[in-house]
Amino acid sequence: MGGGAAPVRRRDARRNRELLVAAAHEVFTEQGLEAPLDVIARRAGVGNATLYRHFPSRAALIDAVFHDQLAGTMAVGDRVRDAPDAWTGLTEYLGAVFDTLAADRGTNDLMTTRVPGVDTLEDVHEHNRRTIESLLRRGREEGTVRADVTTEDVLFALAALGRAVPALTAVTTPDAWRRPLALLLDGLRPPGPTDTRSSPTLPEPALDAAQLADVLAELGPHRTPRG
Repeated sequence: MGGGAAPVRRRDARRNRELLVAAAHEVFTEQGLEAPLDVIARRAGVGNATLYRHFPSRAALIDAVFHDQLAGTMAVGDRVRDAPDAWTGLTEYLGAVFDTLAADRGTNDLMTTRVPGVDTLEDVHEHNRRTIESLLRRGREEGTVRADVTTEDVLFALAALGRAVPALTAVTTPDAWRRPLALLLDGLRPPGPTDTRSSPTLPEPALDAAQLADVLAELGPHRTPRG
């Protein structure tokens, strides 16, 4: 009799974990990563103690919810690094990233800020950085990216624009981000021979990697709506 009880408990535990992950994805999508954990537990139909037994920290829950989605972003980065030209790779990659940012608020929080303790997220940020760096280097060599733009310039601009995507798509259309992204990409192009802009070079100083990390930490996740 005792031997039959253990498999039942394991099945119940697996089921509770699945319910929690599904509920967390829904709530994070709706409210962002700062959504109350007790709301997630109630939606999953379990108690807070069950949630903490499976996920002792918010970071552990976030990692479980978004692991596969973040891995998909890295797969896109791997593919575009081998694009026939850097500009094609860069535009395809940023389009895919913004599709992900527009999909739900939880993913947007993850991709545009720093959330300590989420191992998969740290891997994604580093992978994203290497992808952008590689494409910018190739673009400078090919003459399609301006010589003075840095990886930090692009990552900061993407984070700042990405933060606006939920508000933008909420009041317009799901792909409204394409217009501001197109303007951002145009700014990465090198000045042409007939360029009449008074300041064709970027002002100094540029962010370094440590400063960028601090800025992203200051942005913080989207706040949970009140009311």
